Amino acid sequence: MYLSFFGLAEKPFAITPDPRYLYLSGRHADALAHLVYGISHAGGFIQLTGEVGTGKTTTIRSLLARAPKNAEIALIINPRLSPVEFVQTLCEELGLGLSDAEAGNIKELIDQLNRYLLRAHAEGRRVVLIVDEAQNLAPDVLEQVRLLTNLETESQKLLQIILIGQPELRELLARNDLRQLAQRVTARYHLDPLSAEETTGYVRHRLRVAGATAEIFSAAALREVYRLSGGIPRVINVICDRALLGAYSEESHGIGAGLVRRAGSEVFDEPLAPRWLAPAATVAALTLVAIGGWALWHYGPWFKSAPAAVAATAPPIAAPAPTPAPVPPTLTQLLQQPDTATSADAAFAQLLELWNGKYVVGGTDGCTQAAQQGLECINLRSTLAQLRALNRPAILMLADSAGRSHQVVLAALGEDSATLRLGPQQVDVGIADLSRYWFGELVVLWKPAVATVTELRAGTRGPAVRHLRTQLLRWNGAAVAAPVSATYDTELARLVEDFQRSAHQTPDGIANIETQLLLDSALATPGTPLLRSPGGG
Repeated sequence: MYLSFFGLAEKPFAITPDPRYLYLSGRHADALAHLVYGISHAGGFIQLTGEVGTGKTTTIRSLLARAPKNAEIALIINPRLSPVEFVQTLCEELGLGLSDAEAGNIKELIDQLNRYLLRAHAEGRRVVLIVDEAQNLAPDVLEQVRLLTNLETESQKLLQIILIGQPELRELLARNDLRQLAQRVTARYHLDPLSAEETTGYVRHRLRVAGATAEIFSAAALREVYRLSGGIPRVINVICDRALLGAYSEESHGIGAGLVRRAGSEVFDEPLAPRWLAPAATVAALTLVAIGGWALWHYGPWFKSAPAAVAATAPPIAAPAPTPAPVPPTLTQLLQQPDTATSADAAFAQLLELWNGKYVVGGTDGCTQAAQQGLECINLRSTLAQLRALNRPAILMLADSAGRSHQVVLAALGEDSATLRLGPQQVDVGIADLSRYWFGELVVLWKPAVATVTELRAGTRGPAVRHLRTQLLRWNGAAVAAPVSATYDTELARLVEDFQRSAHQTPDGIANIETQLLLDSALATPGTPLLRSPGGG
């Protein structure tokens, strides 16, 4: 109804999960990165919990979209089943044909499943079971789930299990009779509600994905959205959708705090007061109490005139208030300033400077100039978690709310903040502030030890293979005997797989460009600028 009025291609705040609309707060990004890692690696359970509406299902959908090609995923979304029904559902999700006799026999089901998992393992496929709403699993079903992890070879588990649920899942697994299962949980992640800053980024992100080219919600409106929703994405969606409908009915292209409050009143079916009303009422009440107390004291029978000497005493002179420290500008404010240097020229000049190189404005493009100085230019799509592993400066491609493109250099990356170079400026910004504008595109530089950089796989020969083997041996702490083999054989593929597992990559034994970059970063090759020093935070 309101789409054409606001210039939107689709509803930005639909409550159905859509991976395109996933807004990665710091915690969501880490959870998704570890779930992707869990799909690719064997062993134990992974547990993801969060309050209703915090984005668990959307995270699962995004996980399915990013699953490695060799992963086969069974998803159970209705776990209110008996143990037999649960295993039967798992077999059906994997496409196993079951006779009537097998379908009701738990031993036959497990035998069928075990044979299937062994075949998948032999073919290099990973089988993953994801259970949504896992807090609804009965204890006897959870025990059956635990027994499924006993299906294994001599070296690894055949089935990776990911449990997704509300906080009650944590309480359920804390029960004494389920301690054997809890001991097999290798990773636990909890999705908290969004902060005020993340709520603003979330709303703007969804509007941009839906096609918005201008700001619709004012800053005050976004603060009100956070206050009313508590940072719960599902509640944010409902309130914002109702606010858009209200603005359309009033033919208003902008949404203020009052309109958000009216939308919230409709959603919660109760009148909602402005945020300032409660504090104002408290101040007014305290003022009335103070006035009443003064009057009672002044006009009560115990009141006596103060001595003249006391009455004439001058009040002490108050010390001057300290000058407040200047508040550094946010990334939003910086990108709005016309003199902020966020062009490709400015970004490549800063990145090459970190590599002790030079950039000539008006010359060839940045990647060509980097190649002339012995540097390889690599374009990637990544996440903040992967950037931390890559540990090298990068040009980040940003897009602001008006659709303008910006290129900035990420010079350092901490847990909660990032250091950016914008021309001559160097600023620290919050991770949430950065993720509001960055959607994964980046450029990094690499100084390879060989002339030609290409993907390496079984059967490849040459200096690049010899260098890869040498680096992997160094990474393993092994002595390097010269010369090492220049043939990509089974032993080298195994070394690559071991490294890929440690780097949270799919262990396929193929040394693609990203694997080689990560290995180079892990060894902290001299002369390479890093986002953080080795061993640093």
